[in-house]
Amino acid sequence: MGMCLPCLGGAADDVVVTPDPETKRRQLAEAAEKRQKESTQRGIKNPEAVEKKKKKQEEMEKQAMSTSPSGSGGLRWQVG
Repeated sequence: MGMCLPCLGGAADDVVVTPDPETKRRQLAEAAEKRQKESTQRGIKNPEAVEKKKKKQEEMEKQAMSTSPSGSGGLRWQVG
């Protein structure tokens, strides 16, 4: 009958130490972030230029929203 004991035959070298849950969670989050970044940049030759263009577009949209008249926003009727 064979018994597997860590004290016999150097089996302690084969034991894999698992990281604590917080470390494992951090590693998984980093890996997911890396995969997401790689997938968004797939097929783009210059990702920095695309990011600049996107930020500029968002800025222009914000500016357009702030300059548009707020309030009633429709036709105004004159009572007279």
